[in-house]
Amino acid sequence: MVARAGIVVTGTEVLTGRVSDRNGPWLAEQLRRMGVDVGTVLVVGDRPEDLRAALGFLIAAGEDLLLTTGGLGPTADDLTAEIVAEVQGRPMALDPSLEREIAGIVEGLMDGRRWRADAEATAAGVRKQAMVPAGATVLPPVGTAPGLVVPPAEGRTGPAVVVLPGPPPELQGMWPAALAAEPVQQALAARSELYQETVRLWGTLESQLAATLRQHEFPGLEITTCLRDGELEIVTRYGPDAQPVYDRLMSVLREAHGEQLFSTGPTVDDLVADALAGKGLTVATAESCTSGLLAARLTERAGSSAWVLGGVASYANSAKENLVGVPAEMLAEHGAVSTQVAAALAEGARARFGADVGVGITGIAGPGGGTPDKPVGTVHLCVIGPDGSRPSSVVLPGSRSAVRQRAVTLAMHMLRHLLLGGPPA
Repeated sequence: MVARAGIVVTGTEVLTGRVSDRNGPWLAEQLRRMGVDVGTVLVVGDRPEDLRAALGFLIAAGEDLLLTTGGLGPTADDLTAEIVAEVQGRPMALDPSLEREIAGIVEGLMDGRRWRADAEATAAGVRKQAMVPAGATVLPPVGTAPGLVVPPAEGRTGPAVVVLPGPPPELQGMWPAALAAEPVQQALAARSELYQETVRLWGTLESQLAATLRQHEFPGLEITTCLRDGELEIVTRYGPDAQPVYDRLMSVLREAHGEQLFSTGPTVDDLVADALAGKGLTVATAESCTSGLLAARLTERAGSSAWVLGGVASYANSAKENLVGVPAEMLAEHGAVSTQVAAALAEGARARFGADVGVGITGIAGPGGGTPDKPVGTVHLCVIGPDGSRPSSVVLPGSRSAVRQRAVTLAMHMLRHLLLGGPPA
């Protein structure tokens, strides 16, 4: 039997998209690794009735454990602890020792940052954060807000609710203490191992994969697919008893889509980084329409200075000429958006930085600037290495941002193909 959990992410700033939800996916993955299946992540604003309804929905669904994030601050809209206490049938009460602890934390923060605040208002905020449901387990603050584990009151049934702060560093720092709480351990006692495997394809469509999967049955597997910037990601979750079924799925995928299968786990970023590091090669970039996005992606991984020498955002023609060495005559004859200039950018980056591999990207990201011969979305790319070059010319769909992101992903796959082979880009 697999234990199940539900997550409620609170905050109007998350609901409206001003802040991206980092907590729900992080908690879901942590629980998945422990054999806990998260069926629902709900996002609600700072309205008591919405949080109350979300908790009621998950309790009615029969989840073994509930988790909330956010709404534990000192302001009037921070009502999570109060609403959870109400739902669990437990009155709120002041914890004097917790009040003193929070007051010391706040005082230290204010002294360290040389802040000044009204003493009465500060004391009221501290007191609010020290109000906890009777019988709850208090999780020590990582910031200023304590967490809580609130079981249902005596005589009631239902799951315990783990109440966690909203800032991701505070939530993640508090997570070990939350797991150690007795009500959480009791809720997770029924958990069993839950596997999750990822297969990545390049150069095929979801409809083609769907046609393959329709020809077979895979009982016990939960298979989901996602097409992202040309990559088709297949994520499969299953219990230990279904391992033979998953092995059969892999056989089917290799037989039907082996030419497009480039990874059984690592991302293309991991593959490129590992290949550069393993082969002792270095890379440099010269980007026009993507303006450094590829260089930023290549350097996202810690330790990348060992293989990424640098990059140039050669947006203007003068930058292409002076910084990368693209001939003025080539720009005049073929235009900045051309296969010739993409190759010159790649070779120029390679030569200027003394790298083993060079990448050049030039294109029209839009929304304006397109012509009948070179419509918006036209992108020319080139990757040059010790064993030759890989050019590519495409017309990418989508907004300006989408064209730029898709061009960078294509460049990563061109690097992957140059370094490792596999499905061509």
